[in-house]
Amino acid sequence: MTWTAPKPGLTHTSRLLVDDDLTVPAVSDALPGFAGMPRVFATAYLVAFVENTCIEAVASLLPEGSKTVGTHVDLSHSAATPVGMEVTAFVELVEAEGRRLRFAVECRDAQDVISSGHHERHVIDASKFDDRMAAKAAAAR
Repeated sequence: MTWTAPKPGLTHTSRLLVDDDLTVPAVSDALPGFAGMPRVFATAYLVAFVENTCIEAVASLLPEGSKTVGTHVDLSHSAATPVGMEVTAFVELVEAEGRRLRFAVECRDAQDVISSGHHERHVIDASKFDDRMAAKAAAAR
């Protein structure tokens, strides 16, 4: 895999309309402790939205057969967003060292900054990664 990291300053923006499937109670399908919680944009989905925005930011720059995986999340979730409101994620690549990419993140709804922080991703060779995960799964059996 030949990889030339993009220069810091690369930006990307994504938008997402909050619906019932993105609320805290929707997480309860997998984790029942979230049942009965307020119908607002879930932190779990906020993190996934940020990750997806960072994935989109660099996808066209990756060598064939490469992907990025999240390795660190440091985000606030400081304001609730109700169903029906749009959320916008702004990400900026602030550091690229080897295969490590660090993004500054800010998310807003129509009224508030709802999240800020950083997210890191690493560029991987997807085939080698899949092989390592298959070996790990086999060792666990």
